[in-house]
Amino acid sequence: MPGQIPEETIEQIRKSNDIVDIVGEYIQLKKQGRNYFGLCPFHGEKTPSFSVAQDKQIFHCFGCGKGGNVVTFIMEIEGYSFYQAITYLAEKSGQELPEQIQQKNEHHSSEHQDVLKAYEWLTKLYHHLLRHTKEGKEGYHYLLDRGFTDEIIDAFQLGFSPKSKDFVVQFLENKGFHRQTMVKAGVLTANEENDVTDRFRGRVMFPIRNHTGKCVGFGGRTITDQQPKYLNSPETELFQKGKLLYNFDLARPQIRAKSEAVLFEGYMDVISAYQAGVTNGLATLGTSITESQAKLIKRYVDTIIICYDSDQAGIQASHKAAKLLKKVGCTVKVANMQHGMDPDDYIREYGADRFKKEVIDLSDPYMTFLMKYIRKDFNLNLEGDRIQYVENVLDELAQIDKPVEREHYLKELANDFDLSWQTLAQEISTRRQKVGVQQDKPKQTSHTNIITKPVKTKKLLPAYHNAERQLIAYMLTDVTIADKVKEELGGAFNVDEHKVIVTYLYAFYEEGHESNISQFIEFLPDHATKELVVQIGMIPIHDDITSQEINDYIRTIYLEQSDKVKINQLKAKQKEAERQNDPVKAAQIGMEILEIQRQLKNSNH
Repeated sequence: MPGQIPEETIEQIRKSNDIVDIVGEYIQLKKQGRNYFGLCPFHGEKTPSFSVAQDKQIFHCFGCGKGGNVVTFIMEIEGYSFYQAITYLAEKSGQELPEQIQQKNEHHSSEHQDVLKAYEWLTKLYHHLLRHTKEGKEGYHYLLDRGFTDEIIDAFQLGFSPKSKDFVVQFLENKGFHRQTMVKAGVLTANEENDVTDRFRGRVMFPIRNHTGKCVGFGGRTITDQQPKYLNSPETELFQKGKLLYNFDLARPQIRAKSEAVLFEGYMDVISAYQAGVTNGLATLGTSITESQAKLIKRYVDTIIICYDSDQAGIQASHKAAKLLKKVGCTVKVANMQHGMDPDDYIREYGADRFKKEVIDLSDPYMTFLMKYIRKDFNLNLEGDRIQYVENVLDELAQIDKPVEREHYLKELANDFDLSWQTLAQEISTRRQKVGVQQDKPKQTSHTNIITKPVKTKKLLPAYHNAERQLIAYMLTDVTIADKVKEELGGAFNVDEHKVIVTYLYAFYEEGHESNISQFIEFLPDHATKELVVQIGMIPIHDDITSQEINDYIRTIYLEQSDKVKINQLKAKQKEAERQNDPVKAAQIGMEILEIQRQLKNSNH
């Protein structure tokens, strides 16, 4: 049994987390027949091959082969251990693990749990001080002046850290947290004289949560002349700026619903946009977007709109972010915001409707933005600059894989500079050849001269192999069928992997379990066996299977076994004839063996 968690607790947690709901938080699922399908989050694909069976509470990708239950899915997609996955699902469904459970050497150690609890208490404290005390009035009025409502302040749990040096220190100690542990974790800070204080004194507080909704750090904004203007928690194992995205936990459902995310530069922009109705906004934590963050976004959505400040620094940052997001496979757009403003200023100046309609909805496609970005470095009134600009744009267009997209921008470039489209197309072709990009194949317009690729056919499995897979599929869903097979066939399956599965399945049922593929997976010894069970579990079966059909499967398997036994017996007799120097008898036995093998081959195909 994995870890030290009671089996009944694990099963209760699994039952409380429907696999369709959990998987649906990560990918878009559409129901087709009995199952749900979507694009696999574990490998790149354009055609959905990822299937979720709600009735069996399992998933399987027919492309990459990954499969399992809801716990396996969380382990795979989040990189969690079994214990972490169970803990996450327990919290998600409002359940508590037994207090006596102790898990050693886990990522979320007891010290980490203390830190998370400390952050949870501080979030409540800072928010209470802001909303209900005299000490927080200055911060509260600052946020109101910025246009934030009470509802939005509460939704984001914004707060205020008091100016007192020891108020927060005493608060945490009263809650049972050791000050040195809190300093080590970055919750508190210590100076050279070892005086321990709250590093955010006198700042408006922004709790920073991880993707599971747990506060793992803070951002503090000065409301006076303190430097720096924004101050984050220090880097720790729990708080890594390059891996976290602000507001990801709140925005994730909206990102899925809208099939796109909006990337901002800071907390204020995210919150202002949220209040303006753009609820799918994220932000980096005061640094440029990292590849880790870009891949995290790509895992949830294909389209990302970059909405950074529209000053020179913001445009430079947009270009850098767009390149990286494009590199990891995102469809990138860049918000079309003028006047050198940042999103927060724009919303306060022009209102929510104009921001949504004129900035977000009219975002430039990646290549349109890139052409504008390149253009700013050239004086197009000069012939030399015009030629250099065209050359630079052609370099970028050559990297576009879609011919239709390339053609669209080539025509735009040709019209803008009164150039021959054919000449530009030839330049693109030359550039693509130089970097070894596969050239576009001519389209087939004739219906009588269609070129088709040879179709790779999977090797057909022998009849007994298919019979064993079908039989196991029924055994996984019906205890009575498993009992019948156990009585008549036992473990006499021909495929070794199938022998392992039925051995564990018999033991599973002997312990009094009902048929439950999702639960059975946890009893299996290794990853490969689990994935094979899931693969077999996804095989379509009839609800009204007859005893005759089950008997036919058993007979097919049994005959394969008996013929193999017979062949082995004949081979032993053949060796004995050869030992007694009787070649005629040995040859006769050899003919018998060949005939049985021929019959076996014919019956299997």
